Amino acid sequence: DAGSRLFDAMSARYRRHLLVALAEHNPRGDRDLDPLTAVATRGPSDDALHTEIVHHHLPKLDEMGYVEWDRVTGTIRNGPNWDEVAPLVRSIRHHGDELPDGWL
Repeated sequence: DAGSRLFDAMSARYRRHLLVALAEHNPRGDRDLDPLTAVATRGPSDDALHTEIVHHHLPKLDEMGYVEWDRVTGTIRNGPNWDEVAPLVRSIRHHGDELPDGWL
């Protein structure tokens, strides 16, 4: 159901980063505005993290319908179920300074 899907999406730090980055700039294709780059600037930047995001987090968000990820072009945009997650992502964006350290 939608509640379980939302909880699962938000349970991982890097999925939260990706969703917030996507909310800030949609569609994402420009390398400077790429969610993968945004995640790297908020946390450790290494090949293992990139691999985890590309092989685990992005496919999961794509499967949930929160994002549409074109693996060929690298473009990430809002998916068909974006409206489920959008209110929570907006709250995180506007109140991120109130969240516990390391949450975002």
